[in-house]
Amino acid sequence: MFTGIITDLGRVRRLEQTGDTRIEIQTAYDTAGIDLGASIACNGCCLTVIETGPDWFAVQASAETLSKTTLGRWTEGTPVNLERALALGAELGGHIVSGHVDGLATVVERRPEGESTRFVFQVPEALKGYVAGKGSVALDGVSLTVNEVDDRHFGVNIIPHTADVTTFGTLTPGDAVNFEIDMLARYVARLLETRE
Repeated sequence: MFTGIITDLGRVRRLEQTGDTRIEIQTAYDTAGIDLGASIACNGCCLTVIETGPDWFAVQASAETLSKTTLGRWTEGTPVNLERALALGAELGGHIVSGHVDGLATVVERRPEGESTRFVFQVPEALKGYVAGKGSVALDGVSLTVNEVDDRHFGVNIIPHTADVTTFGTLTPGDAVNFEIDMLARYVARLLETRE
C-alpha cells in the first residue's frame, strides 16, 4: 500500500528485454535499505525490486503491465515518480493507494491558474463513474483531489512544489498518465453490482 506522496523523482537508467522487461531506475533512496522483494510504486505502478546497486534498483515488468500502463513507453532517461511502500504507523499524507493501475488518463488541457497549474484529464468511458468532485485519484502515483468532473473529464490543480518534485512539471496535452481510482469507489461499485 502507498499514500500517493512522491518521495523521489528517479530516472530510467537502463531497459533490458529478458522475456519480460527489466528496468533499472536511478534513485536518491539509500538502496542499502531496500530489501529484494520490496514494493516500490513507479509512476503509480506497484513493482517488485529484484536487484539493487549503489544508486539504483531494478524491477521487472510483464507484458501485461507494459500494455496496461505507461511503462511500455519508457526509454532511458524517462523521469519516474517514486514512493516506497507505506510502513505501519507512518503518516498518511495522501490517500490509500494500491499501486494497481486501472487505466490511462490523457491530458487534454494545461493552463496557469494563479501560481498553480490546472490540468484537465480525459478518462476511459468505463472508468468515468469512479471519479467524483472533491474525491481522490492517483495520477502517475500522485495523490490528488478532483476539483471538478463532467461526463469524461476532470480537473486537478498542481501547486508549484508538486510540479517541481514530480513528473507533472513536464506533462503536456496529449500525454498519458497511469490512473488509479479511489479504493473506496472501487469497493462501493462492486458492492452495488453484487446487490443488483
